[in-house]
Amino acid sequence: MIKLVAVDMDGTFLSSNKEYNRERFMKIYEEMKRKSIKFVVASGNQYYQLKSFFPEIAEEISFVAENGALVISEGEELFCGKMSDDLVQEVLDFIKEQPEVFMIVCGRKSAYTSEKEPQELINLGKTYYHRLQVLPEITQEIDDIFFKVATNVPVDETERFLAFFNEKFSGRLEAVSSGHGDIDLIIPGLHKANGLQILQEKWGIDASEIVAFGDGGNDLEMLRHVKYSYAMENSSRKVKKTATYLAPDNDNEGVLAVLEKILTLSQKDRNS
Repeated sequence: MIKLVAVDMDGTFLSSNKEYNRERFMKIYEEMKRKSIKFVVASGNQYYQLKSFFPEIAEEISFVAENGALVISEGEELFCGKMSDDLVQEVLDFIKEQPEVFMIVCGRKSAYTSEKEPQELINLGKTYYHRLQVLPEITQEIDDIFFKVATNVPVDETERFLAFFNEKFSGRLEAVSSGHGDIDLIIPGLHKANGLQILQEKWGIDASEIVAFGDGGNDLEMLRHVKYSYAMENSSRKVKKTATYLAPDNDNEGVLAVLEKILTLSQKDRNS
């Protein structure tokens, strides 16, 4: 019996134009509520951005944000990770030496980037971070709790930079890719599966009672963790090999189509 549904956002729940079929989803969500099934948004994105997609129900559902570094359930903060000040400064100094790497430092209050970064990348960052401060300089002295560093590298250099970051910060940070040249430096162990486990403990739910959907490298731990794991048709080969099942692609509302089958919603139910 399914008791929890977890969905990644970009490339999974959202279409390529960053939208979803809200009317279709709300029928599914109402059926999930009727059956006491929890709905969890599990994404590498900022909490403030994620909740903006669900304005009517944001205080009812749960968010595993920032790849698991921040867990908020029904408006209550359950967990917030923290990088040491020394490690933050080391990462800042190191990435500043890599001119092809764009960087956003992610904190509990806001995300931060430098005004020295290319303006087009700053503008792109604002689409993913509803709270993004552009500062003359980023330092560990900013009054915030830092738990992730988001970077963007040339797409064809993604694998090289993944290995590069993982070697440089081995044991202290882990580099994970979410596609399109995006690489997050996260605290080891603070991934989406860990965020789900925090929620499982809160609700007494077993991993065998969870269905999860994902498409990128930062979804692998979550997909391995649950019994019913779905890779999107548009996923990378590694994600497809990791998941147990395959869902239609994100531009064909694959998550919603699978959930309708799981919830046994008929065409009549969907049109009512």
